[in-house]
Amino acid sequence: MVVLIYIYTMNKYRKNRIIYTTLLLVCVVLFWIFENFYTPASYSLPEGEGRRTEIPQWLWPSSTTGEIVQHAHFALSYNEAYEQAEWVAYVLEKSHLTNDDRKRPLFIEDPMVSSKSADWRNYKGSGYDRGHLCPAGDRRFSKNAYNETFYTSNITPQDRVFNAGVWNRLEQQIRYWARKDGPLFVVTAGVLEGGLPSIGEEDVAVPKYFYKIVAKGQGDNLKIIGFLFPNKEDTRKLNQFVVPVDSLEKMTGIDFFPNLPDNQEDFLEANISTGGWKF
Repeated sequence: MVVLIYIYTMNKYRKNRIIYTTLLLVCVVLFWIFENFYTPASYSLPEGEGRRTEIPQWLWPSSTTGEIVQHAHFALSYNEAYEQAEWVAYVLEKSHLTNDDRKRPLFIEDPMVSSKSADWRNYKGSGYDRGHLCPAGDRRFSKNAYNETFYTSNITPQDRVFNAGVWNRLEQQIRYWARKDGPLFVVTAGVLEGGLPSIGEEDVAVPKYFYKIVAKGQGDNLKIIGFLFPNKEDTRKLNQFVVPVDSLEKMTGIDFFPNLPDNQEDFLEANISTGGWKF
């Protein structure tokens, strides 16, 4: 009798172990499929629908690739060779700066980039942040505007302490300016150049430097300021990173204000001036 009970118990244990092992394998397979193949629906608004943030055409930079994409609330020029944007441009208004609670969506490839933007999985295990160029925090005013910032065309590999440190300080400073003097025009990205290290299967380039240019006003009252940062934490004051826009054009090969009158463009881009920009 004891033997029969033992045999029954062991058979039941084996069956349970097989069931649990099978369930575990199914969960692993399903998770792998989700990680590698699942892509949520596009975050883009259908053409002609919904609220949009217009970027004045006279402020648009040139593109070295011709791959310009305009989303509802920011625009970009994608550089396939480096698997990221060479610039992202957007307008930041005081009304954009809300505290709306938004659920963080998944990062997905940008369907409007002809070659598709880099897969977010390139960043896994790399040690680099998926750094936003148009900040999600500047786009909380609508679900669509917020979600659009999670296209991988809007991210770049950033050192974690840089992203959370001096880069975040500059984003906070720009929000202050927007509340005080908005609307602002912002254009930003990493400096894409030969010989950069890369991450992931698609060789996403890791910029050594990041730039940001901010403009406010128009006509004779237009003011611009440019910044250049190494891709690492730096505790210096923000005004110590100010550089002429001319120098950023030389580094990037991008003409940032080609639609301005030549004399005004030359004057504004050649000078370093923090006048009118309260730090």
